[in-house]
Amino acid sequence: MKARTGMLWNALLCTAIVLAPIQSSLACTRILWNENKLATVVGRTMDWPESTEPVLTVFPRGMQRDGSKLGPQVVVASNPARWTSRFGSMVTTIYGVGTADGVNEKGFAMHMLYLTATDFGPRDDSKKGVQAGLWGQYLLDNAETVTEALELMKNIQPVMVDVDGTKATVHLAIEDASGDSAIIEYIGGKPVVHHGRQYQVMTNDPAYDEQLANLARYDFTNATRQTQLPGNVDPRDRFVRSAYYLKMLPEPKSEREAIAGILAIARNASVPFGAPNNIPGSLYNTEYRTAIDLSNRRYFFELTTTPNVIWMDLSKFNLKAGAPVMMLDPDNINLAGNVSSKFKKAAKSPF
Repeated sequence: MKARTGMLWNALLCTAIVLAPIQSSLACTRILWNENKLATVVGRTMDWPESTEPVLTVFPRGMQRDGSKLGPQVVVASNPARWTSRFGSMVTTIYGVGTADGVNEKGFAMHMLYLTATDFGPRDDSKKGVQAGLWGQYLLDNAETVTEALELMKNIQPVMVDVDGTKATVHLAIEDASGDSAIIEYIGGKPVVHHGRQYQVMTNDPAYDEQLANLARYDFTNATRQTQLPGNVDPRDRFVRSAYYLKMLPEPKSEREAIAGILAIARNASVPFGAPNNIPGSLYNTEYRTAIDLSNRRYFFELTTTPNVIWMDLSKFNLKAGAPVMMLDPDNINLAGNVSSKFKKAAKSPF
């Protein structure tokens, strides 16, 4: 892993980054398919203007976590969250400082995306503080369902981090094997939660209430191939397009078809190489896509610069407390198919 200083928070998946004097806007999309009869599946895109050095990582149960640290730096001084993981998980890490995406052994999954409006509020010392990069990992380590995760959220506070003048803002999508879903945003210092199976799509700005209001402007009843859809890479456009195509997915006959369906939408919502950002000359393209079969605990990964989709079966890993952390660098054009046996023991856990 390369050492990062001012780029530490650039590490954090589709985080909203504010750099002085330039503002940079990122784009990611999450799509949950919880209406088919075969399996609950979810997909997401990760969009960023350079490699985030993603590493596929399997954590066993019993991991000792410290929510005060961003890498080696202590960033939560008062009442930090420290915990021992209840569940093993398979995740995608970024630069070794946080978890962008993942699923645990109970079929509970999470995805972090950026939202410029995020405001975690002033530090509330009555709650355990966890730096925002480990917010999602905290829930993967401790929650079996969306309902349980929302209960856990009552006792913690994600903490904004400012490193070398760089701030990071995130909102979270979570779901479980039953198809339950929630979107968690912090607006004006308060958590705003959208909880229900109907919350299937998530992108970035504006806040979720506004995204839903914008989507309501579209009528997809009796849609045809002439139905007008917004086609740019703006988060509003990707939100509407993903919601539209999700409604059109045919009932899958196999896991292969279910994963193919969710990846097809993720690809449609992806940002092509060279697509313009809001700032002239700034670019962000889709670095990778993931898909998760929550019913069967299988994790699929597609790096846009390699020719193959790879996948991992969580049941093939030793998740007992004391088992080694296992890692795989997906940036390898020779990887293809089921790569569960390709993981190697980590010399040191990233966090």
